[in-house]
Amino acid sequence: MTASITGYAVYQGLATALDTLAAQAYGSGRPHLVGLQFQRMLYFLWLITIPIAIIWGLGTRILFLIVPEKETAELAGIYLKILIAGAPGYAAFESGKRYLQAQGLFSVNMYVLLICAPLNALMNYIFVWRLGWGFVGAPIAVSITENLMPLLLFCYVRFVNGYQCWGGFDRRALRNWSPMIRLAIPGLIMVLAEFLAFEILTLSSSWLGPTTLAAQSVLGSITGIMFQFPFPMSVAASTRIANLIGASLHEHAKMAAKVAVFFSVVVGIFNLLFLSLLRSYIPRLFTPDQEVIGLVANLLPLCAAFQLFDSMQANTNGILRGLGKQEIGGYIALFAYYIIGLPISFGLGFGAKWELYGLWSVRIMLPSSLRCDADSSIGTRYCARCRGSHRGLLYLQY
Repeated sequence: MTASITGYAVYQGLATALDTLAAQAYGSGRPHLVGLQFQRMLYFLWLITIPIAIIWGLGTRILFLIVPEKETAELAGIYLKILIAGAPGYAAFESGKRYLQAQGLFSVNMYVLLICAPLNALMNYIFVWRLGWGFVGAPIAVSITENLMPLLLFCYVRFVNGYQCWGGFDRRALRNWSPMIRLAIPGLIMVLAEFLAFEILTLSSSWLGPTTLAAQSVLGSITGIMFQFPFPMSVAASTRIANLIGASLHEHAKMAAKVAVFFSVVVGIFNLLFLSLLRSYIPRLFTPDQEVIGLVANLLPLCAAFQLFDSMQANTNGILRGLGKQEIGGYIALFAYYIIGLPISFGLGFGAKWELYGLWSVRIMLPSSLRCDADSSIGTRYCARCRGSHRGLLYLQY
């Protein structure tokens, strides 16, 4: 959890700037600009790795202040120290996969993960059990996998497809970072706000007893899996919309946005029905404990209720990334989760004694909203409707 909040979510959030920059550059017919933006993001994430490595290196001391069980804190600190070796590779993978997505090469990342996921499981088995390394074998396997993923991406680009956007190493990648950072920071807020909110719920549920914590873990896993249905659609939507804006096809970009929202509703309804109809069976896939199964089954209809909104939220955030409007999603995420959601959640869960029902009762969040989508304003510099400035093609600078 510490690694996710302080590292992986940071990389993922900052790298969303390429959803705008690289995809718009490719759509504008300037392929080498895609490679330039990739280099900028790669160097930026490697620079960010320095403070992340410091935090992970001091993980044991930090966790001693938070976690009451000292042995748990010490083991988690060891895990974090070993993960430092994989951080640069993870940063390279997050940048590289968006370099390929901007070109419409979505299947490459799937191929890499289909290789690395079972390989990671095999290395865990060998290191932890066969070689007898015990606990430390797990983070070693993770670090090796995180360095292997960008190497496989590189091999694909070099020998199969995607090399056409690589113009070689360029010194210009070391300057003019401000447009990238202006997009990266709101993108970080969008991702980290949700990551942190879920982890706060998990920590809070631990105060309610082991059964509640177990149920929360199962519910978190279920909702995380269901989120994987709308999220890939949001990635495709952001890339498609940014490509069209880069090509100055604004009407087509508007149509792509409408299609994304429509199918987000379809996927959301599917998720809602799936969790509602199978609420008595799904928990049994995670645990044999009847008390936990009963609690999860009772809460699944509540989790199902926000699937529609969660699906819409994921896809509208993808549209915002394609437009270069990450700050809207960032502001809404902060307001929805921390001004409305968590305070009411704690009030109902602990103040009103609703326990886990209260913690989950405000997960029905408002989806991110788009503004100024009339008058063909998407991707233009000026909108007659709101008299505001739209950045659109302004990101296509060297």
